Amino acid sequence: MAGLPMLPNTDGYQKQMQVKFGGYDHNLGADEGSIWDMENMCGDLSPMLSPRPSRTKIRSLTTPNGIAAKDGLFWVDGTDFYYDGVKKGTVSNGLKTFCALGAYMVVFPDKKYYNTVTDEFGSLEATWTGTASFKDGTYAGESAAGNSIVTTGSPFPFEINEAVTISGSSQTSNNKTAIIREISDDKKTLRFYENSFVNASGQSLTIKREIPDLDFLCENENRLWGCKGDTIRCSYLGNPFIWNNYDTVSTACYAVDVGSAGDFTACTSYLGYPVFFKEETIYKVYGDRPSNFQVMSSASLGIEAGSGRSVAVAGERLMYLSRTGIVVYSGGIPQSAYRPFGTEDYHNAVAGSDGRRYFVSMQDNDGNYSLFVYDTETNMWHREDAWQAVGFAWDGGLYMLGADGNMWLDGRSRPVSEGTPEGTLTSWVEFNDFYDESPDKKGLLKFQLRTELDEGTTMKVSIRLDSGTWMQISTLSASKKKTYLIPIVPRRCDHFRIKLEATGTWRLWSLTRKRYLGSELF
Repeated sequence: MAGLPMLPNTDGYQKQMQVKFGGYDHNLGADEGSIWDMENMCGDLSPMLSPRPSRTKIRSLTTPNGIAAKDGLFWVDGTDFYYDGVKKGTVSNGLKTFCALGAYMVVFPDKKYYNTVTDEFGSLEATWTGTASFKDGTYAGESAAGNSIVTTGSPFPFEINEAVTISGSSQTSNNKTAIIREISDDKKTLRFYENSFVNASGQSLTIKREIPDLDFLCENENRLWGCKGDTIRCSYLGNPFIWNNYDTVSTACYAVDVGSAGDFTACTSYLGYPVFFKEETIYKVYGDRPSNFQVMSSASLGIEAGSGRSVAVAGERLMYLSRTGIVVYSGGIPQSAYRPFGTEDYHNAVAGSDGRRYFVSMQDNDGNYSLFVYDTETNMWHREDAWQAVGFAWDGGLYMLGADGNMWLDGRSRPVSEGTPEGTLTSWVEFNDFYDESPDKKGLLKFQLRTELDEGTTMKVSIRLDSGTWMQISTLSASKKKTYLIPIVPRRCDHFRIKLEATGTWRLWSLTRKRYLGSELF
């Protein structure tokens, strides 16, 4: 940190005191007093240093395949779909994408749904196979030619306004996609517009309600929006079962190909608009009905491929991992929030938010994962631990599902009676190089740490001179706030680093260094 106060000296020695501590700063040219690396730290008590709150383990899954929240907590363990701890259905084994619309929680790529009101689990798609006839019928109470499909077999599992795909008719013109306009009370007659079909009896038909394949989903203005490849789609207003009804009405579905290079990498709803991302382009859809929907693009840093789940809103700002690092998006040009990471590259990010903080688990070039937290109030990053996330969900608290199967509740959330506390936490910080504002040699005499260690907490203090080996110089323990004097065997050096390692809860109020200046050589 720049601008550290210099204390008056009467004995030829100088003291330099630091009372404000920043966050993670992995830059070689970082300010004195900044933090090069850390584990299990947070900025909740900034400008003091302190470890993060302990989490609570809620449960352990065998095969974690996703987590979401909507009037309760959803997750998939292997092929089992759960709502608030109760199994509700079965899906395929693999990572899931969730999206809520009204009472429905939909699950892709399986195209399944769960209704939280009716407690119904099922498929968004439907298929009817059997013998049926194309006949004259009625529409709006009037006679209509060639508009009905009638069966004496099992009822049709469809609803009005659904677009169904018909195949198997000996009259090839009848094999088409058409929109159901009316259904008989016994659900054995489907009615379409007049002259939709050529009459034919005893046809072996397959009729399907199909749902498009979608890689990413979001909800905006009572519609589901999704994308895959180069195509943007939205569902019928308020209905996740209808995706192919393109009537000229305000409630109809919508689809468009954007025609730019590359595939979509993510989508989300932000500031009232559905927003779609490629790696180098951001698209926003304006309008409130298909007739006035407009897709507007900007050549801006989008979301890196493989990091589609890094999108989260914290402090009213959208954050995600782009090809150049984490950025903050407020609807205009994305702004970088990546400087503290220096030259480190991260990929395959998964993120969540508690409203104020952005939590992101990322993989470095060596394959190692880290969980970082960005606090939008202090604008500082902190590294928590080497944790790989599968997903995050907010349900009165931030739930975190790890690749190891453990589901945690973040320690900043409201207390819960369920689960197992994490236990005693081990944390550490390594400060960047101290030069004490002088290019000359200097000799260290002592440190003064004003710190508060909770009962049972121990802290090790180590120092490294001129990029040498770490030397432990003290072990501290106490149960109240106090100042510790830590003497050092005098050794001249050009620069030095300090490392604090603790087991338990602690807070650092100030760090004071007493030293004397030498010459350019000695």
